[in-house]
Amino acid sequence: MPGKTKVIQYQSAEDLFKVFRTFNVLIIGDVMIDSYLWGKVERISPEAPVPILQVEKREIRPGGAANVALNVKSLGANPLLCGLVGDDIDGSNFFKILKENNLPTEGIVSSKDRVTTIKHRIISNAHHMLRVDQEDDRVTNKSELELLKARIDALLEKAHVIIFEDYDKGVLSEELIGYVTQQANAKGIPTVVDPKKRNFLHYKNCSLFKPNRKELKEGIKTDANLNNSKELEITVDALMNILSCDSVLITLSEKGVYWTDKQEHLHIPAHHREIADVSGAGDTVISVAALCAAAHTHPAVLAALSNLSGGLVCEQVGVVPIDKTILQQEAERLQIIK
Repeated sequence: MPGKTKVIQYQSAEDLFKVFRTFNVLIIGDVMIDSYLWGKVERISPEAPVPILQVEKREIRPGGAANVALNVKSLGANPLLCGLVGDDIDGSNFFKILKENNLPTEGIVSSKDRVTTIKHRIISNAHHMLRVDQEDDRVTNKSELELLKARIDALLEKAHVIIFEDYDKGVLSEELIGYVTQQANAKGIPTVVDPKKRNFLHYKNCSLFKPNRKELKEGIKTDANLNNSKELEITVDALMNILSCDSVLITLSEKGVYWTDKQEHLHIPAHHREIADVSGAGDTVISVAALCAAAHTHPAVLAALSNLSGGLVCEQVGVVPIDKTILQQEAERLQIIK
C-alpha cells in the first residue's frame, strides 16, 4: 500500500493549473471510437414504427481511455496512452483520430484477434435516441498482454501518475493491474482507478479508487442504502479494507461526491447545472482527480474540483473534454482553492 504523501497548499486555481502542465499522465485501459450521427427526426418510417433520422452531420471522436487522454490534454498535461485496438480499418481510423487530436500513438497495440471498439450514437435535436456498440470484450490473450506490458514499461519511466480506465472490454486484467500497480508503488507513482464490474476488487493497493454509486453497489454486492450517509461510509470503509487502497472518491450524480481515506470524510454537494448529457463525465472526473493526486493537493480540493468538472461537461451534448479555461474560472468563482 503506497504511503501518505505531503499535501501541497496552492494559492490559487491558476497556480494549480500551471503545475498540471508539468505532468505526464499514463492512461492504461480500453480505448475506443465514439461515433456520432447528428440530425433531425420529422417523420416515422412507413416500414416500421420507428423514427427516421435525417442526417446532418457525422463525427468521430477519441473514446473511452482515449477520451480520458483528451481530457488530460485539455487540462494542460501531457497524456501517455496505452490500449488495444483491432488490426482492422476501424483500428486504422482510431490511429488517425489520435493524430488529428495530437494524442500519442506509441502505446497503442494492434491485434488481429479482436475488433476495434466503437460506440455509435444517434442524436436528434440534442436528444440521444440510440446507441449501437461494436466490441470484443474478452480478456487479452498472452501475446496481447506481453505487448501491452512492453509498451507500459517504455512509458512508465516518464509518468507522474497512472490512470486505470476500465470499461470491461478486456484490456485490464487482474494480471496486468497487479503488474503495473506493483511497479508504480515501487517507484512512488500514484495510481488512480476508474473501475468497472469485472475487475472491481482486483485494484488492490491503489492510491485513489473512483467508482460511481451504481458501480460501488454492484462491485461490493451490497444491499446498503447508499443515499444514507452512514451506510455509505460503512460500505466505503469495507471496500477500503478489501482493496487496501489509500483513498476512495465516490461520484453520486445529483448528490455530488464523497471522498474518504478513513481518517477524513468529505461530502461535496453537486452544483446546480442544466444537464444535457452525462456521457463522458466520469472520464473528466478521473482526469482531474489524477492531476490533483499528482499535484498532492488537499483532498478537499481534489474532491471539489473533480465534482465541479463532472458537472460542467454534463452541460454539453455528447462525450466532450473539459474546457480548462471555464473550469479554472468556475474554480476561482467558487473559491475552491482558498
